[in-house]
Amino acid sequence: MRIPFTKMQGAGNDFVVLDETQSRFGLNAAQYRWLADRHFGVGADQILSVRPSPAPGIDFEYVIHNADGTEVEQCGNGARCFARYVRDAGLTRNDAIRVQTRGGVIEPVLQADGRVTVNMGAPVFALERIPFAPGQVAPEPSGSWQQWPLRLAAPAHDTVVLVAVLSMGNPHAVQLVDDVATAPVLQLGPLIERHPLFPNRVNAGFMQVLNRRQIRLRVFERGAGETLACGSGACAAVVAGIRLGLLDAEVDVQTHGGVLTIAWAGGAASVMMTGPATTVFHGDIEIPNDFPNAS
Repeated sequence: MRIPFTKMQGAGNDFVVLDETQSRFGLNAAQYRWLADRHFGVGADQILSVRPSPAPGIDFEYVIHNADGTEVEQCGNGARCFARYVRDAGLTRNDAIRVQTRGGVIEPVLQADGRVTVNMGAPVFALERIPFAPGQVAPEPSGSWQQWPLRLAAPAHDTVVLVAVLSMGNPHAVQLVDDVATAPVLQLGPLIERHPLFPNRVNAGFMQVLNRRQIRLRVFERGAGETLACGSGACAAVVAGIRLGLLDAEVDVQTHGGVLTIAWAGGAASVMMTGPATTVFHGDIEIPNDFPNAS
């Protein structure tokens, strides 16, 4: 099966975008994994599918598959690329669109300077909705909020890390570090991602606070590993920093791939994310139909 695609990136978080507004390609998990593979396929952190409106008042459906083939609820950098794609492809003339994701409705807006602002919705703190199941684990008060101790079976010994837990349409565990450059992201990230207290796994954020308006961030993403940037992870980190009393209401987030600007007024207010969205190239590719042990 030969399909067209567009390669895009937002702050270095890269995507393969598929236009399924006319018909579904019907790809399975193995085919999504193959597309995302940087040796055999196109190469991407996530595969983004553009689908027709599923309901009145919604412009498009936005479906996200991680590099491991699993479908996930949200991808903030992908949302910006999604908005840029549908406008550049002539699928809409609107600067502001309403998009249905598995994690809820989001509202990207294309700005005059070429960046895209995404209304990521309000953060979720209810543990059962994240989901996070602490059982007998008790939180530790921090500022006006709390952090949770996670015991990790590290390669050499057990270690305990403190994480702030929330959802931005997908689950996040954010920890404070002194220096993101030396933080053990690749060692602890996989252990946090698959920690048994997170039934659906979790995105592991490592945040260094520079001042009240600037942070540095690395994220080990669920199903993708460490990426150059994570939009929902940037939102989660800023929300956590605000609730812990460390950050102001608007913060620049420095990632390996670029800078994202995150704003949150607190409470039930939506989190607003602004950043770049760039088309890299267009192409088409022949996707194998059969894979051993495909699922």
